Amino acid sequence: MSAKTSRSAAPFLPETPEKRSDLDELRSAASGCRGCGLYENATQTVFGEGSPAGRVMFVGEQPGDQEDRKGHPFVGPAGRILDRALEEAGIERGDVYVTNAVKHFKFKRREGGKRRIHEPPSAGEIRACRPWLLAELRAVDPDVVVTLGATAGKALLGPSFRVTKERGRLLSLPDEETPDARVVATIHPSAVLRAEDRDAVYAGFLDDLKVVASALR
Repeated sequence: MSAKTSRSAAPFLPETPEKRSDLDELRSAASGCRGCGLYENATQTVFGEGSPAGRVMFVGEQPGDQEDRKGHPFVGPAGRILDRALEEAGIERGDVYVTNAVKHFKFKRREGGKRRIHEPPSAGEIRACRPWLLAELRAVDPDVVVTLGATAGKALLGPSFRVTKERGRLLSLPDEETPDARVVATIHPSAVLRAEDRDAVYAGFLDDLKVVASALR
């Protein structure tokens, strides 16, 4: 089966004896990933960024429009919500690595083709990109992983994961391929932006990040 038809990023990962690469090596390899069809319309691969030895790793769904254009994760409005919550929860930005379960922006066009509207990745696309996420986990080896939203939660905790049932609690990664890290699930910060009662939704998001801060202490 060819890399084009396998629908997996695995053939594009660097080959290392212990299946553990540094982040620069992974980032360089990911720029040429063709493990699923999302690369065809996206501007570029948006890989994770932050502390290479971060104690906490935040995993979102996928890059948004601004992230796709700029090539950096969480630089749009949702990223500003996350930055604010990190500061208020007492989590040092220098202890943080941020990434997404899917590394390319999936979208559909509206308004004459000019506006790009976010479209959730499919289960197959999440599976295809999972080797990059596992490689990042092994490289960073965080103490706590925070899944932001349903897509990130399902990518790491399985298809039965539900944010509403699991959020704000310390969980364990179930996969033998992943490091021995604790997990806290919460909503994606973009949910704050979409909410009618932003203050209440943000307060719940902040409470979840305070659980993370306590676990780090």
